[in-house]
Amino acid sequence: MLRRLSTPLLTIVALLSFLSLVCQAQQMLLTHHVREATSNGQAQYVGPLPATQPMRLVLTLPLRNQAELDNFLKEVYEPSSASYRQFLTVEEFTARFGPSQEDYAEVTRFAQMHGFTVVGTSRNRLNLDVTGTVAAIEEAFHVKMGEYLLPSENRKFYAPDKEPTPDLAVQLWHISGLDNYSIPHPQLVRREEGVHPLATTGSGPGASFLGSDMRAAYYEGTSLNGSGQSLGLLEYYGTDLADLNTYYSNVHQTNNVPVTLLSTDGTSTSCVYPSCDDTEQTLDMTQALGMAPGMSSLVMYVGSTDASIFNAMATHNPLNAQLSSSWTWSPADPSTDNPYFQEFAAQGQNLFQAAGDSGKWTSSSAIFPADDVYITSVGGTDLDTSSAGGPWASETVWVDGGGGISPNKFAIPSWQVNAANGCSSCSKTYRNAPDVSANANFSFYVCADQTTCTQNEYGGTSFAAPMWAGYLALVNQQAVANGSKTVGFINPTLYTIGGGSSYDTDFHDITSGSNGYSATTGYDLATGWGSPNGSALITALAGGGGGGSGFSLSASPSSVTVAQGNQGTSTITSSVTGGFNGSISLSASGQPTGVTVTFNPTSITGAGTSTMTMSVAASTTPGTYTITVTGTSGSTQETTTVSLTVTGTGGANFTISASPTSLTINPGNSGHSTITTTISGGFNSSIALSASGQPSRVTVSFNPSTIKAPGSGSSTMTVTVNRRARAGTYPITVTGSGGGLKHTTTVTLTVP
Repeated sequence: MLRRLSTPLLTIVALLSFLSLVCQAQQMLLTHHVREATSNGQAQYVGPLPATQPMRLVLTLPLRNQAELDNFLKEVYEPSSASYRQFLTVEEFTARFGPSQEDYAEVTRFAQMHGFTVVGTSRNRLNLDVTGTVAAIEEAFHVKMGEYLLPSENRKFYAPDKEPTPDLAVQLWHISGLDNYSIPHPQLVRREEGVHPLATTGSGPGASFLGSDMRAAYYEGTSLNGSGQSLGLLEYYGTDLADLNTYYSNVHQTNNVPVTLLSTDGTSTSCVYPSCDDTEQTLDMTQALGMAPGMSSLVMYVGSTDASIFNAMATHNPLNAQLSSSWTWSPADPSTDNPYFQEFAAQGQNLFQAAGDSGKWTSSSAIFPADDVYITSVGGTDLDTSSAGGPWASETVWVDGGGGISPNKFAIPSWQVNAANGCSSCSKTYRNAPDVSANANFSFYVCADQTTCTQNEYGGTSFAAPMWAGYLALVNQQAVANGSKTVGFINPTLYTIGGGSSYDTDFHDITSGSNGYSATTGYDLATGWGSPNGSALITALAGGGGGGSGFSLSASPSSVTVAQGNQGTSTITSSVTGGFNGSISLSASGQPTGVTVTFNPTSITGAGTSTMTMSVAASTTPGTYTITVTGTSGSTQETTTVSLTVTGTGGANFTISASPTSLTINPGNSGHSTITTTISGGFNSSIALSASGQPSRVTVSFNPSTIKAPGSGSSTMTVTVNRRARAGTYPITVTGSGGGLKHTTTVTLTVP
C-alpha cells in the first residue's frame, strides 16, 4: 500500500514545491522603490550598471502585530492610562513587535543563497546588512540596475527599473541602497552678501551666539545640565573633533561630555577638508552640548543610509532618549522609516528634525522626515537677548524657516487636530509643521573644516534641532529627579500644553514675522508653538513622579562656624516632585540673640537655590545653635536645618601660608606656589581662595579654588606670564575667606 501511494505522494510534493516557488516569485515588498523620474522618462537612461560592481544593501523586515503596536503607542502616551510612559526595552520591543527569529533566519538564508555576504545584523531583527554584486542584486530581486541622468541637478544616479520581487516567503518591508537618487542635504545656509544678521548680543566673537548663549536664553537656569542623559546625532559624514576642540578653546570654555563617533555601516567617521565638510557635524555638537553641558555622553551616528543610522539609534546600548537630525532627503516611499520611528516612540526616544531653510513648504519640498508624524519638527526664529550671554528678550519668525502642510501627505495625527482647528492656514487633513522652533538666524559662531572660525555667517534650522534635543536632556534629567521615567515622544504633551491655560508661561509665542505663512497667536505654520520659555516648559513636560506634587529643602553646608562679628553662608536648595512649580517663601527660626538670617532670593520658584547668610554680632554668646529653615508654598511647609557654631574672637580661626613665597617667571611661562591653610579653635568652614595685585597680562588660578570644610588643606597656585608681560617685581596678595574670616599671605612675582 505504501508502495502504491508513493507515486501520487511524490506528485503532490512536487506540485506543492512548484506552487511555493510561484508564490515566492510573486512576493512584493511593502514599500515602493521605483523613482517617478525613472518611470516617467524625466531621467534619461544612460546604461546598465557593471555586473561586477559591488553594492551594500539593507534588507528591512516589517514589524509584527501592527494593530497591537498602534494601540500600545496610544496608551503609553495617554496620561490616564496605566501604561503611561512605561516604555519598552529593545528586547521587549523585539519580542512583542520585532520580526520573528524564524523570519530573520529565512531572510539570512535567502541572502546567502543568492550570493550575498552578510556584513551586519541587528538585535531588533529589523535590518540585515548585505554586500553583493549588481549581478546578484538583479538575479535575487528580478530588477535591472541602470544608470540615469538627472537634468535638474546635472548628475547621474543609479536605480532599479521596477519594483523588486524576491523569491522569498517572508515579505520584506524595504531594501535600502538600491538607488542614490536623493542625496541628503544638511539644513544650514551661509549668509548671502548683503544679508545682515540681527544678532548683536551674543557672547562669542563679533557678538555671535554660542551654544551656551542659547542655554541662557531658553533655559535661564543653572541647576539642570543634562546629567545622566545621553544624546544622539544623525550624520551622513564623519567629523574632525579638532574643530570641536578649536571652538571650545576659542570661546574659553571646556567640553566635559564624552563624544563617540559611531559608524553604523562602515562609513568613515573621519572628515578632512576639502574632501569632506564637517560644518554641519560640528555645529550639531556645539548646540547640543551648549544647551546640556553635563550630559553623560553624546553619540554621532555616522552612516550612508537612513535605515542604518536610525536602526543603530533604536538599538544602541544605552539608548539615547533625545535624538536630532539636521539632514533632509526624499525617499521613494515616505513610510520607509516608520518602523524605526515607531520603535523610538515605544522605547521613549524623541527625534527632533530640522524643518528646512527654504521658507514655506510646497508640494515638492524635499524636507523628509520633517513632516513625519513620529518626529518633532523644528522651525526657525530670529532671537534677541537682553545682553551678551543674557536671558531671552524678543523673537520673530526667521524668514527662511521651514513649515507648512505635509508635502508627503502624512495624515494629521490625533494630537494635532485641535491645534489645526484653531489655525486658519493649517490643513485639517494632513500633518502640519513645525511643532516648535528656536533661533536659526545667521548669528552663530562656527568652527569647521580645520580652518578659521566664522561669526554671524551660518544659520539654519540645523542649529535649532540639536538645541531642542539638548533642552530635552534637561527635561529628562528633571523627570528622573522627580521619580518619573524619561518623557519619550513629546508631541502629544506639547500639543496638550499648547492648548492649555499655561501656554504663555511655558512657551515664547512668536507672533510677528513670516516664512511665507504669517505668525499668529498660538499655533501657526511659521514657528509651531514657538520656543521654550525657561524652566516652565521643563516642569510642564517632565510631569510628576509616583509621589505626587511637592518639594523638599536641603542645606549645604549643613554646619557653619562663624566668629563673633562676622558672617557665614549656606546654600538652600529646593527639589521638586510631581511637576511642582510653585513659589516657596523662605524663613528662619531658632537663631540666638545677635544673629540675623537673610535669604537671597527670599523665595524660590520650583526647583532652585537661595543663599542663606547668617550675620553674627560681636555680642552673640559663643555656642552651637540649630537654625530651622522653613519653606512655605500655600498650605505646604517643608524644613531643613543648619547647625551654627559661634566662636569668640580668640576661638575658631585659620592661618594661610605660601611656599615658595617668591617666584621668578620668564615671559611665556608659568610658575607654582603651594597655598596651605591650617585651622584652630574648632574652625569648621570651607575657605575660598583669590588673588590680587598681579599686573596686566599675568593670570593667577588655584586648584582647587576652594579648600573644603573643615578648612585644613592645600591648593596649587599657578601664575601664568604672557609673552608681552612687562618686566618688574610684583607682590601678589592671596586671600583666604571662610567662616566669616579673611586672612592673607603674599607671593612675590619677578618677571625678568
